[in-house]
Amino acid sequence: MSHWDRFQKYFVRYANLGFSIDISHMGFEDSLFTTLAGPMDGAFKTMRELEAGAIANPDEQRMVGHYWLRDSKLAPTAALKQEIDETLEATLKFAADVHAGAIKAANGKKFTRVLVVGIGGSALGPQLVAHAITPANPPLAIAFFDNTDPDGMDRVLAQIGDELATTLTLVISKSGGTKETRNGMLEAEAAYKKAGIDFAKHVVAVTGDGSELDKHAKAQGWLARFPMWDWVGGRTSIMSAVGTIAAALQGVDVRQFLAGAAAMDAETRQRPARENAAMLLALMWHHAGKGKGLKDMVVLPYKDRLVLFSKYLQQLVMESLGKEHDLSGAVVNQGIAVYGNKGSTDQHAYVQQLRDGVNNFFATFIEVRKARDTVPFEVEPGFTSGDYLQGFLRGTRKALAEKKRESITLSIAEINAFSLGMLIALFERAVSFYASLVNINAYHQPGVEAGKKAATEFLKQLAQVRTTLTSTGVTAVDLAAKLGIDAEDAFHMLTHLEANSLAKVAAQTGSPAADHFTAS
Repeated sequence: MSHWDRFQKYFVRYANLGFSIDISHMGFEDSLFTTLAGPMDGAFKTMRELEAGAIANPDEQRMVGHYWLRDSKLAPTAALKQEIDETLEATLKFAADVHAGAIKAANGKKFTRVLVVGIGGSALGPQLVAHAITPANPPLAIAFFDNTDPDGMDRVLAQIGDELATTLTLVISKSGGTKETRNGMLEAEAAYKKAGIDFAKHVVAVTGDGSELDKHAKAQGWLARFPMWDWVGGRTSIMSAVGTIAAALQGVDVRQFLAGAAAMDAETRQRPARENAAMLLALMWHHAGKGKGLKDMVVLPYKDRLVLFSKYLQQLVMESLGKEHDLSGAVVNQGIAVYGNKGSTDQHAYVQQLRDGVNNFFATFIEVRKARDTVPFEVEPGFTSGDYLQGFLRGTRKALAEKKRESITLSIAEINAFSLGMLIALFERAVSFYASLVNINAYHQPGVEAGKKAATEFLKQLAQVRTTLTSTGVTAVDLAAKLGIDAEDAFHMLTHLEANSLAKVAAQTGSPAADHFTAS
């Protein structure tokens, strides 16, 4: 079959959405659709049950209802529908009141900036939206505390400078107990206090009802509190208050954002597998990695504004699909590694390896057909920068195909709130379909919880190390024996304390075991 014939056979277009998917450069056989017919039917059934309110996270007895956020009519109860609608209206009204000056900073001036304090899905979604679809000059500039790195927070505060007096802070944490977010909140509060600003009059909480953060915000009289429901996972929370309030504050058309997601949901809810973009993505992931995640996904959007899309997809895909056990309890170690940046930048970075190096990936090109909103400019007679961008996309795709490197191409008419909503919904549904195809649960994350528990134990031991240090000096080995902890952990605790002026190193030798540390 010629490339043209294969393209015609496997090209799917949703003309009403300005969207298309081309899987013709994936090396699957047509028999894939019959081989996986049973699992596909099961995936469609699971999706219907999910959207109807089935318990999808048995670890915590939770539903997974992010689909309801963009179409509340799907919610399984009238009460849930009402809560979704009322929360959306409340976030949009709050943003409108901030823009109008009805809600002001403590000094009586309009807010000019917003600082988002969150981590993981509580920051990645708002960051993607901020970079991709906010106006070039938004009504409020935005910054993030998305880690517990004190140097990073210092730099953000330095960039905000005197505008801290007109900065609105959003603290986002479902449980209210996430330590990185708690630390960021305390750092922000300290900065406001140092500047003589009433923090409570500048801060909003997005959190679970009755959480520690919710109680704290209520007790301190924060500006507002918005709910974060237990049936919305962090990695799929971008269309809840987690994402809508920050987006609205920056001037994004939130309703169009939700409408784009709802439109993609509707298309991929009704269409058969061969026309279903989300199922086609899931099938291509299954084909490329032989159902075992044997190949990485390289995301190549040819648009600067989508540079964070691969980072966003890392959490969505890897946290959802990276699982040790399948639903029967068998060890399967599933997952798909995701990385990427943007085109044509990557052609000057790692495309060399993609074409000529180890063939351990498949590429996902994202084409944005409209080059710019302003008048075209010719960089040479007859050609614009946008022509070159299109040429590099097609050229790279062809160069990879010549070396039998597989790729998928997604195309949208332009980048705006509606089209970004479409893309997010497309990948959310593909993740759910793929999880069903390989018989895993996409909606729990025991590995993340294990890391949190280990970090808590480390900090507990760090406190013991600090109180045990004396002026006479001790080695990591001696300290570990005394406290009953791992010697390597003790060494790293001691070097951490020394680097931050909380301990002194009396002597360093070639061996870490011989280093002596004293109290500072």
